[in-house]
Amino acid sequence: MFYLVAVTVLWAFSFSLIGEFLAGSVDSYFAVLTRIALATLVFLPFLRPALLNLKQKVILASLGAVQLGLMYIFFYHAFLFLSVPEVLLFTIFTPLYVAILNDALFKRFTPFYLLCALIATAGAAIIRFDGVTDNYWFGFAIVQGANLSFALGQVGYKKLTSTFTAQVPYHNVFAWFYLGALAVASPAFFLFGNPSQLPQNTEQWGVLLWLGIVASGLGYYFWNQGALAVSGGTLAIMNNALIPAGLVVNLLLWQKDTDFSRLLLGGTIIAIALWMSHQHAKKQKQL
Repeated sequence: MFYLVAVTVLWAFSFSLIGEFLAGSVDSYFAVLTRIALATLVFLPFLRPALLNLKQKVILASLGAVQLGLMYIFFYHAFLFLSVPEVLLFTIFTPLYVAILNDALFKRFTPFYLLCALIATAGAAIIRFDGVTDNYWFGFAIVQGANLSFALGQVGYKKLTSTFTAQVPYHNVFAWFYLGALAVASPAFFLFGNPSQLPQNTEQWGVLLWLGIVASGLGYYFWNQGALAVSGGTLAIMNNALIPAGLVVNLLLWQKDTDFSRLLLGGTIIAIALWMSHQHAKKQKQL
C-alpha cells in the first residue's frame, strides 16, 4: 500500500508537467519514446534473462507494450484535445476496468469490489464534473483507451507474477516490461512522429528526464509491486486517488481554479471506498 500511495504522489505532478510544458509544444510520439527509453535504461543493467522462461518474457514484454506503450500514446494525445482537469476527470473509469479485468483474469466475480470502484468513481466525478470543451467526446474516447491499457497492464502483471517462482527478484526481470513498451514506442515515432517538433529548451528536456527516469522508470516498477500486495478492489480505488492529488498539485503550482468543497467531498468519498475495500479484504483473509 505504501508503494501505491508514494507513486500516487509522484504521478500527481505528471499531469501538470505534461499539460504545462509538453502538450502542443513537443511531439507526443517523441515524448513517449523518450520516457520509455529512459525508463528502460534504468532497469536494463539489472536484467537477468535466465530468471524467466520464454513465455513469461513475452507476456511481461506484452504487458509493458500495452500498459506503457499504448497507454502513453493515448495519454499524450489526450492533452491535445483536453485540459489537465478534463484528462483527470476522464480517468475516473479506470477503477471499473481494473475491478472487472481483475475478476475476469482470475476467473471470479467480486461484486463488493465493483461496488467500491463505483463509489470511488462517483467521488472522482464530484471533484471534476464541470464544463468541458468542444473536443469532449473525442478526448473522452482517447482517455478511455489509455485507461483500458493501464488497467489491463496492472491486472495482467498480478496474474503473470503468480506463475513466478518465489526466488525471482522483480527488479531483475522488470526490464522486459520496458523493452516491450519500447517495441511499440519506437516504430510509432518513426512512422507518425514529427521530428521538427522536438524539445526547444532546457525546461522541456528537464521535464522529459524527470518523467522518464523517475515517473516512468521508478514509478511503474513500484506501482506494479504495490499492486501485488493489495486486493483487486483496493488497487481499483487507488487508481482514482490520483485525481484529487493531481488537482492539488495543479492548484498549488499553477494556481488553477479549484472548487475546494467538491475536492474535499469527492476525496472523502474515495477514502471511504478505499477503507471499505480494505475492511472487506481483511475479513476475507480471516475466513
